[in-house]
Amino acid sequence: MHNFLPTAYFEHQFVPFKEANISIATHALHYGTGAFGGMRGIPDPQNPNQILLFRLDRHCQRLSQSARLLHFDLPADKIEQIIKDFVQKNRPQTSFYIRPFVYTSDLGIAPRLHNIEKNFFVYGIELGDYLSPDGVSCRISSWCRQADHSLPLRGKISGAYITSSLAKTEAVESGFDEAILMNAQGKVSEASGMNIFIVRHGKIITPGFEQDILEGITRDSVLQLARDLGIPVVERPVDKSELLIADEVFLSGTAAKITPVKRIENYTTPSERPITEKLRDKLTAITENRDSQYQQWVFPIPLN
Repeated sequence: MHNFLPTAYFEHQFVPFKEANISIATHALHYGTGAFGGMRGIPDPQNPNQILLFRLDRHCQRLSQSARLLHFDLPADKIEQIIKDFVQKNRPQTSFYIRPFVYTSDLGIAPRLHNIEKNFFVYGIELGDYLSPDGVSCRISSWCRQADHSLPLRGKISGAYITSSLAKTEAVESGFDEAILMNAQGKVSEASGMNIFIVRHGKIITPGFEQDILEGITRDSVLQLARDLGIPVVERPVDKSELLIADEVFLSGTAAKITPVKRIENYTTPSERPITEKLRDKLTAITENRDSQYQQWVFPIPLN
């Protein structure tokens, strides 16, 4: 059962969620010509009259860039203002997730991005833990992460998520929680909707942008936190065998936050995860506005 927030932004206005409907002939539905964002919000634990959004500016910048890949000019500041208004109209009482979406809204049948109507909507859903905070099991997917020369991976293009969907279902139906995708060069890329990190000998190692990963905002946050905590960080290609002998493995994403990996295929990772736990505790404190050093990452939205 999904608990959607009652109000959506649709076709340039705020309407009841149940009335925000598209036609079955919508272009993006057929060709995957959309792009989305995702951000978390929580009621402020210290102030019941405001909502906290994590890194709203970066999320809006990335969605604006994704829209540009679809030949759609949608300024980041416009997205940001609509999302602030959206939160104030819905006044959520629990942890939630916002899904803004840009798409080709025309009803034509030709696959194209030129001379076609585009649009933008926003809706929200109550959301607790997306993955188990105790840790997940992963399998190496038989599906390969797309390459940037075939699909613009610097944007969250909706059509790209067929691969994520195939990988996730393959993993779950074979007894695992999550999938890890390799890229076309056989190096570790990412999970179905999360970035991946390993810890070896006190260093955090993660695939770089050249490994066909999404430019994750939580990933960026983890790297900044690690550096500030004095933990060495290396961005480089990662081999499959490194996953199996790592001291710690964890996933990061807006929905997943920081989630430890407890098993990969038939290899169990160590149960002690000091670096993962330190980063997760730090990120939780920041999102709850309990860490003054990172207040610029937290956007309070007043409800009065």
